[in-house]
Amino acid sequence: MARTRKPVVEVRRSQRRRRTVSAYREGERVVVLIPDRFSRAEETEWVARMLARLAAREERVQRTDGELLSRARKLISRYLPDYASHVVPASVRWVTNQNGRWGSCTPDDSTIRISHRIQEMPDWVIDYVLLHELVHLVVPDHSADFWDLVNRYPRAERARGYLEGISAATGLVLADD
Repeated sequence: MARTRKPVVEVRRSQRRRRTVSAYREGERVVVLIPDRFSRAEETEWVARMLARLAAREERVQRTDGELLSRARKLISRYLPDYASHVVPASVRWVTNQNGRWGSCTPDDSTIRISHRIQEMPDWVIDYVLLHELVHLVVPDHSADFWDLVNRYPRAERARGYLEGISAATGLVLADD
């Protein structure tokens, strides 16, 4: 969802900053950090550039339930083609009430819920969590058969490490599901 109002921009000049320019959102305000030596013309140019970059990044991060379902279908066809006829999730959606897990699956009704906490993580991490939950539609437990299917995803181990790192850095203890 793109922001329609023009944001309030605060430019902060720094004598220690030499060449780098950065921007971030602070509430409804956008803060742009620039070197103190920049002229007003350079400031104007860089503010416009950084607003465009920030908008593009925010646009990429907006993830919907529909996009999540589409992503699930692609993962099924790519990594679970031999189970495609019965790996059909009834729903796949983002939820905000999962504070102790990255995702969950209820095989009885084929529903999958993915924690909003991973919405801004890299696509390959989201794909791993989603595939993990999709595999539960085939194997409801965490048996060797389950992990064999999950490990068809080439970045499975890397994604698990990434999620473990996030858990360690934030102090959250989150389960696979």
